[in-house]
Amino acid sequence: QVQLVESGGGSVQAGGSLRLSCVASGSTWNQCSMGWFRQAPGKERERVASIDIGDDNSPTYADSVKGRFAISKEIARNTLNVFLRMDSLKPEDTATYYCAARRCSAVTFDYWGQGTQVTVSS
Repeated sequence: QVQLVESGGGSVQAGGSLRLSCVASGSTWNQCSMGWFRQAPGKERERVASIDIGDDNSPTYADSVKGRFAISKEIARNTLNVFLRMDSLKPEDTATYYCAARRCSAVTFDYWGQGTQVTVSS
C-alpha cells in the first residue's frame, strides 16, 4: 500500500503561481510513475503531468499546461516526493488537484491522494 498526501493548494489571482507537494509513503519501492491529475466541477478528470521514477527525462504534460507547469521529483530513503510548480495560472486551472502513483505492475495510476483545491480568480 502507498499513502499519498498533497499540500500547497490555495487561492491565487490569474497570473500567479502555486507549488503543490505530494509525499508518498509506504510501499514506494514498487512505484514506477507519479503524476498530478485535476478535476473541475462538471468535468472529467484529466492528467496534468506525470513523471517516471527512474527516468530523469520523462515528464509529460497536458497541452493546456505546457510551458506553465513543471513536475519534479525527490527520492528519499522512505518516501517519494513529487512537486508541481504552476506559473501563469489561469481561471480555467481552477480544480481539485490529485496526486497519483502507479505501481510498476499496473497499467494505470492506482493510488490516489485526497486532493487539494486550487482556485484561480480573474
